[in-house]
Amino acid sequence: MDIKDRLDLISQVGEEIIGGEELKKLLESGEELIAYDGFEPSGQIHIAQGLVRAINVNKMIKAGVRFKMWIADWHALTNNKMGGDLSKLKTVAKYFIEVWKASGMDLKHVEFLWASDMVKDSDYWQLVIRVGMTNKLARFIRTAEFMGREESTEKLTAAQIMYPCMQIADIFKLGAKITQLGMDQRKVNMLAREIGPQLGYWKPIVVSHHMLMGLGKPPSMNADRTTRTVENKMSKSNPDNAIFMTDTTEDIIRKINKAYCLEGDIKENPILEYCKYIIFESFDRLNITEFIVERPEKWGGNVILNSFQDLETKFVNKEIHPQ
Repeated sequence: MDIKDRLDLISQVGEEIIGGEELKKLLESGEELIAYDGFEPSGQIHIAQGLVRAINVNKMIKAGVRFKMWIADWHALTNNKMGGDLSKLKTVAKYFIEVWKASGMDLKHVEFLWASDMVKDSDYWQLVIRVGMTNKLARFIRTAEFMGREESTEKLTAAQIMYPCMQIADIFKLGAKITQLGMDQRKVNMLAREIGPQLGYWKPIVVSHHMLMGLGKPPSMNADRTTRTVENKMSKSNPDNAIFMTDTTEDIIRKINKAYCLEGDIKENPILEYCKYIIFESFDRLNITEFIVERPEKWGGNVILNSFQDLETKFVNKEIHPQ
């Protein structure tokens, strides 16, 4: 696979890539590229974390990137996930890995590493402290999306303030030249780019994947891009706004039927997003070539779609109705 094809695959994963020219030079150098993503093992896992995560990781691997999956159990501890019980967090992490296995993630080429092992290294904590010394507290507070949500200063615990320092230290301890996380992690990854050289490290290339929308109506447009991403994304805190990997067929049908899907509107439409990022992305792996929209003959009969572009065009032209 040539450089152009590898860049194309990585670009398919990244809704935004910061350091694109740096990425191209690294690929041309032949240097081994390590990318990482981290996850908090907490509770249920929805289709954005399960199916889309597997699709994106496989693309990065196909592009020749070595992928490290960071099991952020101690980070989840600072957020009091699973009641702060590390034993439960470990069990949930193992469950997540099984979900990815079932979702087709190429686990043979993914290295799973545990934060609970890293924290035994005093050098790690020294780096965490060095990261924390680079900026005032307010600068780290502004990366509040590191926990996947907006937080006021008053609601943050002292333990949670450690989170962005740990997350940035993770990047350099793992040797990750690429951070491959969601758009909701953009601010903390940009801070890592800023302070990496100050600490004697590199500027990580930030490949931020698209955050799959929840099922509800999108929020107001009066917010910056990162904030809207956080507000708009599928979240396990709102069960009826998310589709979980363990949902029954009946659950999925009920949720889809209630989902926001404005006729003819392709902007911020969750149903079209699921088609784009999951159904059509799975064609090759499942060895299928068409997506059939079933409907009665009185409404024109079934519609056969061979690409997302087909679906998008027909939806805009109102040849396909949400109902």
